[in-house]
Amino acid sequence: MTAKKKNTASTKISKDKVISAYMETVLMLEHRPRSIFKFCEENNFKESEFYSFFASFEALQKEIWTSFFLHTMHLSKEAEEYETSENKEKMLIFFYTFFEMLTANRSYVLFALKESKDVMKNMSQLKDLRTHIKKFAASLIQQQNDTKQLRILKYPSKIFSEGAWLQTLAILKYWMDDSSPSFEKTDLVIEKSVRVIFDVFETTPLESLVDFGKFMWKEKMA
Repeated sequence: MTAKKKNTASTKISKDKVISAYMETVLMLEHRPRSIFKFCEENNFKESEFYSFFASFEALQKEIWTSFFLHTMHLSKEAEEYETSENKEKMLIFFYTFFEMLTANRSYVLFALKESKDVMKNMSQLKDLRTHIKKFAASLIQQQNDTKQLRILKYPSKIFSEGAWLQTLAILKYWMDDSSPSFEKTDLVIEKSVRVIFDVFETTPLESLVDFGKFMWKEKMA
């Protein structure tokens, strides 16, 4: 194996370049780099440059999920129909785009979420993503609340946002195990899941919950 040549040219290192290098490295090695020093040496940038963006590999991992979210929001808002869509449709656009993003990076995502035998340790990297998704969901329900004059008719955004996060985890688990072509079954789960999230705060939640439950059970038994 030929050793990498040290890059003597002065190149500006960006956060995105560090993230890309990390994702490529873990997929090639099939494990996390043994040290930040070795990681930097092998990717031709200084350790001080790494620390200008991240304090640790754990912080870098969290930022990868944040970048998935921010890129998803950017692409969602670029969709021609996004601004004129109802909030339910906005959430659908978000989830479809988010899981397209994950699919484009599936090898890394599966590695990251299965890296440790300790499930909670793997899930800790999603902490910042949880905050972002809850804020996004809360903003959607708040927009809906702003159209209601009576306080009693307004929806509790805190409960709604937590429900949206739990649905995100449920879809994520399904997507990880999905073996259908182009992950088309995950798209069905997204559609039914978003319907449940919104219908819980409207007039016909029971029908949606039963429908979603039947679908998940059927897929599990298939």
